[in-house]
Amino acid sequence: MTNSQLTPGIVPGRLSPESYAGNFADIAPPLDPHEVQVAADRCYFCHDAPCVAACPTAIDIPLFIRQIATGTPEAAARTIFSQNILGGICARVCPTETLCEGACVREAAEGRPVAIGRLQRHATDRLMARNAHPFPRAEPSGKRVAVVGAGPAGLSAAHRLAMKGHEVTLYDARPKAGGLNEYGIAAYKVAGGFAQAEVDWLMGIGGIAAKPGTMLGRDITLDGLQAGHDAVFLGLGLGGVNALRVEGEDMAHVLPATGFIRELRQAADLAALPIGRDVVVIGGGMTAIDAAVQAKLLGAETVSLVYRRSRAAMGASVVEQDLAASKGVRIICNAAPLQIIGNGAVAEVEFAYTGEVAPEAGGRPGLQLLPQTFRLRADQVFKAIGQTLDEMPKGLALAGGKIAVTGPGRTSLAGVWAGGDCAAGGDDLTVTAVAEGRDAAEDIHLFLTGSAAHG
Repeated sequence: MTNSQLTPGIVPGRLSPESYAGNFADIAPPLDPHEVQVAADRCYFCHDAPCVAACPTAIDIPLFIRQIATGTPEAAARTIFSQNILGGICARVCPTETLCEGACVREAAEGRPVAIGRLQRHATDRLMARNAHPFPRAEPSGKRVAVVGAGPAGLSAAHRLAMKGHEVTLYDARPKAGGLNEYGIAAYKVAGGFAQAEVDWLMGIGGIAAKPGTMLGRDITLDGLQAGHDAVFLGLGLGGVNALRVEGEDMAHVLPATGFIRELRQAADLAALPIGRDVVVIGGGMTAIDAAVQAKLLGAETVSLVYRRSRAAMGASVVEQDLAASKGVRIICNAAPLQIIGNGAVAEVEFAYTGEVAPEAGGRPGLQLLPQTFRLRADQVFKAIGQTLDEMPKGLALAGGKIAVTGPGRTSLAGVWAGGDCAAGGDDLTVTAVAEGRDAAEDIHLFLTGSAAHG
């Protein structure tokens, strides 16, 4: 871990090699052939399928399941990829319980939806295993597009633009492409190096030149990109981390949860990762859950996840909350940090219980700190209370601290689009970022071919 020397409570190698392997194995392994057929046969193939309406990328779910049921999984994969070129990873990480499967007619009738996500994984894995790209490129257009950010939005945009025949240069500040999929999702959800394998497969379309280790504002500028390209797409993600704004936050071993997850995802040997005996995670979203569960899987003795509102208000789904509880994570709600206590390094965190106050007109209920307080022992604290843009390119209008966009990702600057977590209006999901990158690419194509104006 970063942030100064280790304390006696933070050590590597808490578990046996077998325990690490088991703890970080694929949490939802592939269905076997019989399970695939049984799962596909449960679909009603609804004409006005609510699952399709619930999918941000609008995949024709009844069609692809029917294709699986009739023994053509590769055709099913093409149906999926035509709407969501990152359908393989979305099958692994999408909160299907609140999206397609949550809207499934079987869920409403029986409390057990069709296993849409696992069927999607079956189809996409089959086609990707052939290492063949399902879509040909159009004839070269002579147009050049810069895509900044190789996360889900940027990859989706780059692929669709390349498919249309445009030449794409894909810039990313990190050494590997993938963004959140590579650096920000729990390892047990994306096992076996799948994120990079998917990037390599996607790049097989051709026409995309990758420029890793290239940061906007440091190595390239928006003005320069505009001058050298016919259009620009920004899929910057959110690299900054919100502060707790409490006394002691700068102590050693008080770290962003995103940094912990990134380090774990890039580790060659999980046994070499030091983890505390008592870990506290502050936040209630997916990042908080991922950090808390992985801390427990690395061998932390106690892991407490503390969220300032009720459990029902947590950003993480009930399925994710239950997963955390099943791994031994203690979830404490309606509590906010007051101060971090220690002598140079964190030793305890003091919290106050919270209560709701009447909201402003149409807003979310406010919070007040109650007199009752408590302390949790901690030798590591991970902050997961939201992320912000690292650096805003000059000249772009903002909305809520993100890049303001209209329609399919049009920014306030002519010839510049944005999508994914950096753009206002999204819900910070991989699948939504894919949809926004795809839709922006379609709009950029219309702009480049003279079919639509942008200004």
